[in-house]
Amino acid sequence: MYIKDGICYAGELVPEIEVSSIKILDDGMLLVEFSTGETRLFDVTSLLGKGSAFAPLAKEENRLTAKVTHGFVSWLDGEIDIAPETLYAESFKYSKEDYA
Repeated sequence: MYIKDGICYAGELVPEIEVSSIKILDDGMLLVEFSTGETRLFDVTSLLGKGSAFAPLAKEENRLTAKVTHGFVSWLDGEIDIAPETLYAESFKYSKEDYA
């Protein structure tokens, strides 16, 4: 638990994190660079089971519309987006050496 601006929150205080850049890969994968300097691998198709808002991402042409908008990733001109904290938590460590 922590208090910020006079409001008590459950959980741990997480430093603010933003998406700096992305690279769209094959098979619904994104290579995501965060403001922490880390690069992580995210499977966009993992969002398909998380509600109807993400259903359009089942089509590859919609996944290819990914872009960085104000520090988070969005698709379809902002119709769909995901918080950078969620993107970070649900992504995997990535190192060029691991995939060379």
